Amino acid sequence: MLLSGPMHVAANDDPYATHRLVAPTPYSRWQSVDAVEPPAPALEVVADSAAVYTLAQLTDMALRNNPRTRQAWAVARFEAAQYGIAHAALMPRADLLLNFTRARVISNTTGAATTEQNRYGPNASLSYVLYDFGARAAEVEAQGYRVLAANLTQNRVLQEVVFQVEQAYFRLMGVEQLVRAGTQALKSSEATLDAARRRHQAGLATIGDVFRSETAVAQAALNLRRAEGEVFKAKGQVASACGFPVTTALRLQPWSDEPKSSQMQDTLESMLKRASTSRPDVAAAQSRVQAARAAVTAAANAGKPSLELNLQASRNYYTDGRHRADGNLIGFNVRIPIFDGWRDEYSVRRAEAQAQQAEATRDQLYVQTELDVWQAYYDLQTAATGITTTATLVQGATQAASVAAARYQSGVGSLLDLLTAQAEETNALVQSIQSNLDWHTALARLNFALGASGYYGTTTP
Repeated sequence: MLLSGPMHVAANDDPYATHRLVAPTPYSRWQSVDAVEPPAPALEVVADSAAVYTLAQLTDMALRNNPRTRQAWAVARFEAAQYGIAHAALMPRADLLLNFTRARVISNTTGAATTEQNRYGPNASLSYVLYDFGARAAEVEAQGYRVLAANLTQNRVLQEVVFQVEQAYFRLMGVEQLVRAGTQALKSSEATLDAARRRHQAGLATIGDVFRSETAVAQAALNLRRAEGEVFKAKGQVASACGFPVTTALRLQPWSDEPKSSQMQDTLESMLKRASTSRPDVAAAQSRVQAARAAVTAAANAGKPSLELNLQASRNYYTDGRHRADGNLIGFNVRIPIFDGWRDEYSVRRAEAQAQQAEATRDQLYVQTELDVWQAYYDLQTAATGITTTATLVQGATQAASVAAARYQSGVGSLLDLLTAQAEETNALVQSIQSNLDWHTALARLNFALGASGYYGTTTP
């Protein structure tokens, strides 16, 4: 079947012009009539381009500006309001109804209409559930645990924001050091190229040495440009983690503490035990389990009988000269559910399945917590060992490069030996920088895995 063109809806078949709200054909792109442009996020703290920020100051700005903190707080406030709604079910309900009625009765036999009767007045009512086998109390208990879980989740979100800032900060510090190392490597390669050219002009070196030196300069320049590009990316990550636009220029103070290569005071066993009790998300998962169990009780009791109290008081006025009429009512209702299509039974099954799901989620998070601590701990130990090793590596490679440069300039050494020594020196500097970056990042990750508040939450030597 061939498509002859888009199908149009007649105006009389679509009085509200709903066809304008969707794409005209299945194969065309939908275009908004009124473009919706979201406003820029509101910032509680504005960055000062002249200030130099420490990691602690960056963290404070991130906690104030990052949208995730506001989102988690709003979720906690929502659950708190839900708790109020659940608790309101334990209170009586009172209503005031103001009514006005105009009536005219037509006789079925004669067809004659009576005089219009106007009636108006207030009607007050009060209803209260006296007993329901604890269904409302169980729902209040469940919602209380949900509020607790939301607050604990907010605490974990704050830790996640802090960890995000730390990762971006240390990465920026690391790539800036790579830029300095690349600049030094480029200068050394250019000095080697200059020496190779002078030796070639003096007839002491071949043109191949010049070409090799030029290749080394080009490679060093390429590595430097790549490192500079990573700096710009890292600066955008820092600004974004702090809740600022990626174009915000932030001047950062380099880290002042040196990595500590000695052993930590806390043992791995104590960290594993502490993580299961100190992490807010683990406690939040347990709170959700408690809420789900209370919801099972609420669902099971919702299908049981309930006892209700009803009170009413009314006063009616008439416009035809009759005296007002007062009335009152007091009654007790026993509501006994008979059949609702097995709705209550399936509600209980659903609540039980949600409880099992919450328990499985909690257990999965507990296992993941132990794995996070385990991996971060050994990453920190490995990085600490790497710092000591790379320090020796840098010292030896620097001395070797200095000797090779002196030998080549004096005409004793070969260009290949010099280029190899310079490459090894640059590689040693890069490994040293990476080891330092790995140590700081691993310590931050270990703190995050333990549920500690910030980079300095772990007990270090």
